[in-house]
Amino acid sequence: SELIRGFLLSGMPCPSSCPPGLLALMAPGLALMATFSLPSQAGDRRALTVEKPPGVKGRTLILLDVNTKSPVRIISENFLSLQLDPSIIHDGWLDFLSSRRLVTLARGLAPAFLRFAGKRTDFLQFHNVKNPAKSRGGPGPDYYLKNYEDDIVRSDIALDKQKGCKIAQHPDIMLELQREKAAQMHLVLLKEQFSNTYSNLTLTARSLDKLYNFADCSGLHLIFALNALRRNPNNSWNSSNALSLLKYSASKKYNISWELGNEPNNYRTLIGRSVNGSQLGKDYTQLRSLLQLIRTYSRAHLYGPNIGRPRKNVIAFLEGFMKVAGGTVDAVTWQHYYIDGRVAKVTDFLKTRLLDTLSDQIRKIQKVLNTYTPGKKIWLEGVGTTSAGGMNNLSDSYAAGFLWLNTLGLLASQGIDVVVRHSFLDHGHNHLVDQNFNPLPDYWLSLLYKRLIGPKVLAIHVAGLQRKPRPGRVIRDKLRIYAHCTSYHNHNYVRGSITLYIINLHRSRKKIKLAGTLRDKIVHQYLLQPYGKDGLHSKLVQLNGQPLAMVDDGTLPELKPRPLRAGRTLVIPPLTMSFYVVKNVNALACRYR
Repeated sequence: SELIRGFLLSGMPCPSSCPPGLLALMAPGLALMATFSLPSQAGDRRALTVEKPPGVKGRTLILLDVNTKSPVRIISENFLSLQLDPSIIHDGWLDFLSSRRLVTLARGLAPAFLRFAGKRTDFLQFHNVKNPAKSRGGPGPDYYLKNYEDDIVRSDIALDKQKGCKIAQHPDIMLELQREKAAQMHLVLLKEQFSNTYSNLTLTARSLDKLYNFADCSGLHLIFALNALRRNPNNSWNSSNALSLLKYSASKKYNISWELGNEPNNYRTLIGRSVNGSQLGKDYTQLRSLLQLIRTYSRAHLYGPNIGRPRKNVIAFLEGFMKVAGGTVDAVTWQHYYIDGRVAKVTDFLKTRLLDTLSDQIRKIQKVLNTYTPGKKIWLEGVGTTSAGGMNNLSDSYAAGFLWLNTLGLLASQGIDVVVRHSFLDHGHNHLVDQNFNPLPDYWLSLLYKRLIGPKVLAIHVAGLQRKPRPGRVIRDKLRIYAHCTSYHNHNYVRGSITLYIINLHRSRKKIKLAGTLRDKIVHQYLLQPYGKDGLHSKLVQLNGQPLAMVDDGTLPELKPRPLRAGRTLVIPPLTMSFYVVKNVNALACRYR
């Protein structure tokens, strides 16, 4: 024990005289573990508290090792996926999904699912007509609106002449008119959202074509949520409109997976009539039967029930659903928003208590599934930093990335198979891409994640010194560390490499010394920091000191690492997020797919 204590206080790597397996002996009693091999340990996030002797000064040195023998979890290749809200029909952005710039940005995050769903899912009607552009309404003076609509029609005609992936180059004036229209529609959409009263939306055959073209061109697999609020007098689901959509999609041979409804536990607040879990389960069984009648979708995937935050009444809803349709769905889904966007402030994104709220929800969902369908995959859909559309300069800023990256790390370590980010592009401020088609900080964070992180999750062992806690005060982890095998798709790194990603919420820098299997390896650093004078509020980011921006509409920038010499201590700046690829570890867990 004296050897271990002296080793910790020295801040030096373990000397050759250390007994074999020293880190392995230390690990069980040490906290700050971002991923664990045992579920019972997952909730223990207290830091090791060793009081510093009076003579010891300087900053804490944290020792980090990774279990490279076998992964603790294996998640989907499509783990980080995307969502588009049906509001893009209302505000007109759906007509611009064929933009080369948007397709380029979406391709950067492939492979992934693209979920088309949101609050307006259950007010969506399919109408099998090809070109209703002339009949579409919208705000603004007639003199420009008519020209705008004519431009849309001309753009559609030009797209129809293309074969395969259809890409459009929209004139700047056309985009400017669309932004004006969208800005006015934004007020209408917000009014609907705050009043919880939604108008019906029409999805035409041409609109569905554009949506599928975007997904297909971008390398994304489309998941379409059907309207569950079309009800018969006996409260069973009326599938007539859905059948029309299914038949049209099948005639086009569209490869689509399906859902039914969005947050069904809230239907009473929407229409004054509730649908309980067992009834929705029967509706899903009906949808499965419908899919089996259509050859194209006889083996299509079906996901649900997409419940809201798992409070007591929502858990009862889920239990009712699982009793009836637990074997019908391919994955069980729920959604989560951390903060009410109307009251959020930048310090909210730095609260460790907020970062940890997801763990309790995961346990509640897992408990239900273990009762009814053990081993069933779980997805978190529609996740966003804030509700109510988000808050400008907050949920679309660098600060929001702390929640987003921690969500990815926590969900992967808990075995959640897929997380669907709301939203890729929409009218609010939770999106990854703004209305000028410029990527926001969470986009760059997601791009780095896709480029560097593979589906195999590794257990980490962290040891370090921390000040003695004051009586009655809980010390929560402000330094979050996660580890995965490096993505097999990244040909810059050989198989067997490991990627760490680290969130430092401290207002001081932290030092990490790689030990054990990671010791004396070359490391590539990808340090993401805000760019410009706005600090945490910034919508621009820099990677290793270089601002990130698209090269042109068809080209993403090269994500250049900063090589660190073998054995160098990692210095993590305050209030930052970073990725570190440890090269040539030859980790057994990471050699094979």
